[in-house]
Amino acid sequence: MSEELSQEEKNGLIAELLASINEHKYGPDIAHIEIHGNQVLGTHLVEGLEVSSRSLDQGVEVFIRVREGAVLKNPVHFCFGIIPEDGLQKIVSHTVIERGASARFLAHCTFPNAVKVLHVMDAELEIGEGARLSYLERHVHGPEGGVTIVPKTRVTLAEAARFSTEFELVKGAAGRIELDYEAVCGKDSVVDMKTRIFGRGADEIHVREAAMLRGEGSVGVLTSHIALKDRASAVIDSEIVADAPYARGHVDCKEIVQGEARARAVPIVQVNDHRAHVTHEAAIGSVDSKQLETLLSRGLTEDAATELIIAGLLR
Repeated sequence: MSEELSQEEKNGLIAELLASINEHKYGPDIAHIEIHGNQVLGTHLVEGLEVSSRSLDQGVEVFIRVREGAVLKNPVHFCFGIIPEDGLQKIVSHTVIERGASARFLAHCTFPNAVKVLHVMDAELEIGEGARLSYLERHVHGPEGGVTIVPKTRVTLAEAARFSTEFELVKGAAGRIELDYEAVCGKDSVVDMKTRIFGRGADEIHVREAAMLRGEGSVGVLTSHIALKDRASAVIDSEIVADAPYARGHVDCKEIVQGEARARAVPIVQVNDHRAHVTHEAAIGSVDSKQLETLLSRGLTEDAATELIIAGLLR
């Protein structure tokens, strides 16, 4: 169990975490939670939001609830990170968005000085009937790629619930990523998962996204846009299983490779009811030559043009 920090030490770490993501201070109407390593440093809540935590032998467990019918006006900001060069962060989280509630979560995961850092996230989310949750996870890594990221998320959507999530890592070296997201969708619910990652150096990336369309009229969309250069590698497993009538799904995987980079896309679509419909699209290749030629004709260098095309892919 981590040694308890003084309030002065906590404040110092909060300031460093926020500075690393270009944030400095939140207004009184903004809910925010900061976790460094395995300690909760600070919590500021708003009406309708409940957060509690407890320490584990090798981590921290966090319980999050948005009460029935509550509509949170502003995004809830989470900041998870480790400032030193090495360390372990393990977070076990349980999130419940109750019936008819609506919230947006913005999570920054920051490891700006990482040489040997392990970040493990084990998350369970329950989205109640007619409830909505939007979750953006934005990573900030240092240039050395000394981070191993292992996020595992399981989502359950009740009738008419909506859940959208974005995982974004486009600055700094990715290191090693093992991303595993799976959603089980009830009647008329919608899940939308997006992943945007830029791999460099010797980065190793494995993304698994899955949507199980169990309820009638449920919808799942899985989108992965990955850019790789140098010796980076990526394997993208995207799976939609439609078990219910009138379920609809689509998988979209696009990967750009440069240099000695390697990429593999494995779209899996399965339909177990003749009234369901699932499609997929996968493309792996180099930067589009026509786009490159157009930008070169306008005076950009090849490197600058390539970066611009990749930036467009990762938007």
